[in-house]
Amino acid sequence: MSNKLIRFDWAMKKLLRHKANFGILEGFLSELLLFDVTIIDVLESEGNKQDEYDKYNRVDILVKSQNDELMLIEVQNDSQVDYFQRMLYGVSKLATEYIKEGEPYGTIKKIYSINIVYFGLGQGKDYIYEYKGEFIGLHKNDILKPTNLQKKNYTVDKISDIFPKYYILKINNFNDIAKDTLDEWVYFLKNSEVKDSFKAKGLDKAKEKLRYENLTEEDKKMYRRYQENKRIEIAVEYTAKIETEQRKSIEIAKSLFQTALSNEEIAKHTGLTLEQIQELRAELNQ
Repeated sequence: MSNKLIRFDWAMKKLLRHKANFGILEGFLSELLLFDVTIIDVLESEGNKQDEYDKYNRVDILVKSQNDELMLIEVQNDSQVDYFQRMLYGVSKLATEYIKEGEPYGTIKKIYSINIVYFGLGQGKDYIYEYKGEFIGLHKNDILKPTNLQKKNYTVDKISDIFPKYYILKINNFNDIAKDTLDEWVYFLKNSEVKDSFKAKGLDKAKEKLRYENLTEEDKKMYRRYQENKRIEIAVEYTAKIETEQRKSIEIAKSLFQTALSNEEIAKHTGLTLEQIQELRAELNQ
């Protein structure tokens, strides 16, 4: 029996918002954050809006934990140059949306921003990054610390404990070798597959409930449409890449026509066929 499962981002859009499936997300969050997470509720957020015609290129889900902490999990497929700013905006928006008028700012609990991206983001070879920012003095190079009252009221040791903690999972950097239980989750996120040997929290539920065969006929139809959209996008991106390389090769060939190189030599240098070189030279000589 195949262990191939439906993609995690599509499951977030359709299945993981249901209480019966909270255990899957709870398992993932527990492995990533290194403490047990119990989901109390799925809250409304911008990405919770569903459109059967969208391509699921971006999807987010906002959950509240047993400690009233907000956890925003976002999956992004399309490259976005200002994605870091988007992360900051998303958390800032949460901090204002979930505090009622007249309530003290201390009402805001910890916010976790967990971003799963399937494209190159920043520069780095690892596949999991954790933000560990501190406020550093410009002249004294000291670390700004909370007052004793702040420590008591907000149960924090460092000011950075008040601010969001960011995780970025660069799925495409993973080498498919699961060395621990968190790697097992990354393997699933990349391959939509759970191996029989995997022991990570929540993956047993994912393996059981996220099978394509378990979808309703309507959901199967929508999922097939999503898969087809992804194939089309990949084909379009590949075609655009080939066309760009072709244009570059043609420009190089044109510049080499000014040298003493033969058509055969130019074809070898540019990767164009001999017939393409001959046609291009003929066009320029018209």
